[in-house]
Amino acid sequence: MSLLSNIDSPKDLRKLSPSELPELAQELREFIIDIVATKEGHLGASLGVVELTIAIHYIFDTPIDKLIWDVGHQAYGHKILTGRKEIFETNRQLGGISGFPKRSESIYDAFGTGHSSTSISALLGMAMASKLKKEDSIQHIAVIGDASIASGMAFEGLNHAGVADTNLLIILNDNAIGIDPSVGALKKYLTNVKKGTAKDENIFECLNFDYTGPIDGHDLNVLLPELKRLKNVKGPKLLHIITTKGKGLKKAEENQVIYHAPGKFDRLTGEIHKKKLSKQPPKYQDVFGHTIVELAKQNDRIVGITPAMPSGSSLKFMMDQMPDRAFDVGIAEQHAVTLAAGMAAEGLIPFCNIYSTFLQRAYDQVIHDVALQNIPVIFCLDRAGIVGQDGPTHHGLFDIAYLRCIPNLIIFAPMNEEELRNVMYTAQLGLPHPIAIRYPRGSGVLTNWQLPFKKMSIGIAQELKKGTKIAVLSIGHIGNIASEVIAGLPEKESIGHYNMRFIKPLDQKMLTYIFNNYQHIVTLEDGCKIGGFGSAILEFANIRAYTNKISVLGISDNFLEQGTTTELQRIAKIDAISIKNHINTLLNAK
Repeated sequence: MSLLSNIDSPKDLRKLSPSELPELAQELREFIIDIVATKEGHLGASLGVVELTIAIHYIFDTPIDKLIWDVGHQAYGHKILTGRKEIFETNRQLGGISGFPKRSESIYDAFGTGHSSTSISALLGMAMASKLKKEDSIQHIAVIGDASIASGMAFEGLNHAGVADTNLLIILNDNAIGIDPSVGALKKYLTNVKKGTAKDENIFECLNFDYTGPIDGHDLNVLLPELKRLKNVKGPKLLHIITTKGKGLKKAEENQVIYHAPGKFDRLTGEIHKKKLSKQPPKYQDVFGHTIVELAKQNDRIVGITPAMPSGSSLKFMMDQMPDRAFDVGIAEQHAVTLAAGMAAEGLIPFCNIYSTFLQRAYDQVIHDVALQNIPVIFCLDRAGIVGQDGPTHHGLFDIAYLRCIPNLIIFAPMNEEELRNVMYTAQLGLPHPIAIRYPRGSGVLTNWQLPFKKMSIGIAQELKKGTKIAVLSIGHIGNIASEVIAGLPEKESIGHYNMRFIKPLDQKMLTYIFNNYQHIVTLEDGCKIGGFGSAILEFANIRAYTNKISVLGISDNFLEQGTTTELQRIAKIDAISIKNHINTLLNAK
């Protein structure tokens, strides 16, 4: 019988002898590989911290001692060792466990971490609370890895922790890579530390941390005694460990970017399962990536910026071809936005590509540094709407609502790849305001999409189909579902469909026509209903004193869990069947 089969909690783990732990590490690594090979998920990060995960739970008294994982996709081994082994195959699936630490899921998940660089601040808060409650025996540990240490928030936490007089241990999991290779001066500094060529006092020692390392994060014979020693050291401590992302699977070690989240693969060889080749529409991110290169070849003022997501956003295409004009700034969304503002203020044309959910981290910069000064930054918001199995920390459901209230900001959502290309083309020609272009994760709808550019008129909607009774107003990619539904209805002549394109400014002339010619208005969006596109239509109707019946279809006032995009659309009632049923109800109403 395997060692792992007898472990349902860290209490079971602590019954093993230190000499048995390397065997457990091998079993845990194989368990993760076996599940992720068939169920998909984040792979490389969790493989890299297997020994560290075992060592922490072996030495510290979790869950009484508080452990935070940052970034959260390192935590697969942690979940398996803390009572979720039997249900780990449900990871990231509808109704299953989350792919990230989640407080409501387990007492061992001390803090939820889906976005990076939050652990030090949260851990310091917990440590300060323990001190106030006279619970001095409780240990506080944060594992911060995958380039998260370079984020501004992490340094804010380090700066405060260094003078807060609390007992906490920061473990810097240094693998020199996030999703893409780490960038910036801090990476160079840590590389010098590893080589022993860093000059003068260690940066962490300057911040008043008791620094040790770097040590081999895969050597339990080194990890165990060092963690045991640090357990008895008072004050803020930082342990610097060196790990290999993807450790234990040769393919994952050799190609750390691809094997961050590789999809399905052969668990023995690591070979990624090839998908059947057929002409498919491209991913929106690739349309962005190829289009910015195409435009940049014509316009030498165009630059590209992304905070640590060059592969995920496909800005990598531009970085490969024009490395002096495309910039990965690391996990630093605030910096990315204000950097773009500075570039635009000097006449460049910055395309600032940030996932919708990550732009939330730079909200003040969007308002204060861009919109208030009316600087024409072009924001390209990837992963807008439902993203699927990464779940509530990554769904881009709030961007319409949090951006719509900002003066001077244009907001656009393309229905297809051609519209994305054309709005990018239009934006780089020169706009009087900044613009946010939101588009979803995944593929578009056109196989023939690299058409000649056409300039778009700002604030002008598109009539897709005339009707007589019901007008469906859609925004973005989800409008394709509405088109298919309407085409299949027996009373399709009664239904008009309008691709509104611009959430701000709204096409008021088109809306006036719609409200004067239809009894029912249905708005459709893949974002939150409160403050979203539907709210904008309700506000328009209220100002004009229209009394037409208006139905708002979108995400209700709750956090949407993980699952496939199709499953989550069904739950949110914005899938094809729900849209069809809603329209039929209106058609049959007396």
